[in-house]
Amino acid sequence: MSQPPIRIAALYQFARFDAPAALKPDLLACMEGAGVRGTLLLAREGINGTIAGSDAGIDAVLAHVRALPGCAEIEVKESRAEAMPFHRTKVRLKKEIVTMGQPDLDPLAGVGTYVAPQDWNALISDPDTILIDTRNDYEVQIGTFEGAIDPETRSFREFPDWFRAQRAALEAEGRTPKIAMFCTGGIRCEKSTAFARAEGVEEVYHLKGGILNYLEHVPEDESLWRGECFVFDERVSVGHGLKRGDHALCRACRRPLSAEDMAHEHYKEGVSCHRCHGERSEEQRARYAERQRQEMLAEARGAEHVGRKDEAGIDDGADG
Repeated sequence: MSQPPIRIAALYQFARFDAPAALKPDLLACMEGAGVRGTLLLAREGINGTIAGSDAGIDAVLAHVRALPGCAEIEVKESRAEAMPFHRTKVRLKKEIVTMGQPDLDPLAGVGTYVAPQDWNALISDPDTILIDTRNDYEVQIGTFEGAIDPETRSFREFPDWFRAQRAALEAEGRTPKIAMFCTGGIRCEKSTAFARAEGVEEVYHLKGGILNYLEHVPEDESLWRGECFVFDERVSVGHGLKRGDHALCRACRRPLSAEDMAHEHYKEGVSCHRCHGERSEEQRARYAERQRQEMLAEARGAEHVGRKDEAGIDDGADG
């Protein structure tokens, strides 16, 4: 049986780019010339994003990226898809490749201890381990590791304050934190564990390659993962073996939706779901309805609607 034709590459690398704006034109030209779609973020601290295309196209872009300063050993997580999951090709300049709001934090100066997927179960099964899901609330709601603490953050910017409060509560109980953290592909944990160490926590671990790496390499019958993993492309979610999951996406608020969510009275495709119905005005919902109508007309013509968003997730690019 032949494999799906579209190759998806989620990548990130913390590096020191003195002039990220100077890197953008050639990188964008490489992506466009290779027929690769998706979004790559560039900042002084490195590169992050998810791209998709043919094998040859992805090879060409990855070769270009690996030639950037400090990116020869870049982390790349790959999967396959039957259809192109992105609609546009973008290279965006950002202050941070994953926004935490801690400008003086340097992940290259020291992060937590990497733990391979094969060793993760033993670590998180230890009763002395405090397991923290560093992702946002809309991601955690569709799947997480058994026993993980959900910080209930709406953005990664909220994590530092939550962590400081959590640590203070633990120390008030007389506990010395032994912390294990995880995220989708590893990039948030590079920052969250670096932050924890900068705060003086000595024993900090994180899942190497993130949830995606775990779902790819740990057999389902041995897994401590429960549910599906939200991803930042049109697949919306994946399960064990990185198979496409069962969730869809609310095009108004960009949150994942189960079949039960889509049966709710406030769900209207492209317009609202039960979570965002009360967050939007009638004027906004009318605008979303018109956008949905235009997309359906474009689809009927076999064309792509130019206003369609190219990213499934709420954050920029991939979580990584």
